[in-house]
Amino acid sequence: MTHSFNRYSTISALDIGSSKICCLIAKVSRDNKINIIGYGHNASQGIKNGTITDINKATLSVCNAVESAEQMANERINNVIINVSGEKIKSSVREATIAINRNRPVSDMDMNKVVEKGTNKLNVEGNELIHCLTTGYRLDLGEETKDPHNIYGENLSVKILLGLVPEVQYKNLASVVENAHLEISDKAFSAYASGLSCLVDDEKELGATIIDIGGGCTNIATFRNGYPVYFSSIAVGGNNITNDIAWGLTTSTAHAERLKTLHGCAFLTSKDKEEVINVYPVGEEDDTLIKQAPKSDLINIIAPRVEEMFELINHKLTEHGLKDISSHRVVLTGGCSLLPGIREVASLVLDKQVRLGRPRNVLNLPEKIYNPEFSTAVGLLLFNAAQCEKKPNKIIHKTANSGNKFAQIMDWLKQSF
Repeated sequence: MTHSFNRYSTISALDIGSSKICCLIAKVSRDNKINIIGYGHNASQGIKNGTITDINKATLSVCNAVESAEQMANERINNVIINVSGEKIKSSVREATIAINRNRPVSDMDMNKVVEKGTNKLNVEGNELIHCLTTGYRLDLGEETKDPHNIYGENLSVKILLGLVPEVQYKNLASVVENAHLEISDKAFSAYASGLSCLVDDEKELGATIIDIGGGCTNIATFRNGYPVYFSSIAVGGNNITNDIAWGLTTSTAHAERLKTLHGCAFLTSKDKEEVINVYPVGEEDDTLIKQAPKSDLINIIAPRVEEMFELINHKLTEHGLKDISSHRVVLTGGCSLLPGIREVASLVLDKQVRLGRPRNVLNLPEKIYNPEFSTAVGLLLFNAAQCEKKPNKIIHKTANSGNKFAQIMDWLKQSF
């Protein structure tokens, strides 16, 4: 007789964001079907723009979210898959080529050999390696292929995408998780995870950029030919819009967030000048002191920030040569993607077809989780199930000057005398 605990394993995802912390607990069957059995989320503290600013507050926020998920699932967790975000994430591409025996087709040994060459003595220069993904192979510098097995050629090439974040930033994030008495079983960039949960296969193949608009920053991941090919981020998110409203209308941050949620829009319409909204002056507790303002005042604060956000994203995509690809489309997700009108502004600025992305690649998803706010958390579960990365055997953390023997001698003399 086969017991249920042999058929299923438990995995947990922890989305640590600047505005919220979310924990999901799921059962995974042998055929990688995911069933979420518990979830918990709450407002985050001690985190700004994806960076830890207060270890104790951030740890408490994580503990509260995890405890809620554990109570719903009626199960304790020890390991979590976490997300990594922030304005300093980056990606780079490494290429490698090897000669192969032209009298026999490409084998697993050839593919492993070229990947090992591409990742040999990988120098991350003070960064933490988050991703190491093969994004395609070429035979004799011909057309790119996902699977060169059983094809003849003389040379085999591979492209490897590296996802990096400053080592110090990651250490602080890891400290928060460890302080919550949890171990990190895996990690992924927020936008990559969101792409796994929101994009359909055709979008990944033809080309799509997932834009995950969080509270403290906006994370970007571009997919093409089925693989991610670019990671980036900008330090603008939903909290920037909230702060602009608070400053512009001289109200509290909490009320500014409420105004954004209830009345916000990314562009101005003629009716907005006629509609009136209530604004609570900051520090005032007497309801009789509520002031009224045209809704257009609110929209005129929101619209420029939203436009700036997509101009910055447009600049990133242009720099990487992804702006003028005709088949390329954009998918918006994250909490701020629910702002009315943001999809239209994105389409206008980026000159792309744009849609709203919700987590969709998990069956029987709880209705509350079927929301752009939870795209990253759901994607972390999918990332763990996929297990498609091969990390290099040796990672070097030397700086660019560390290979200079003279510089090494000078450093030794300074430390010794």
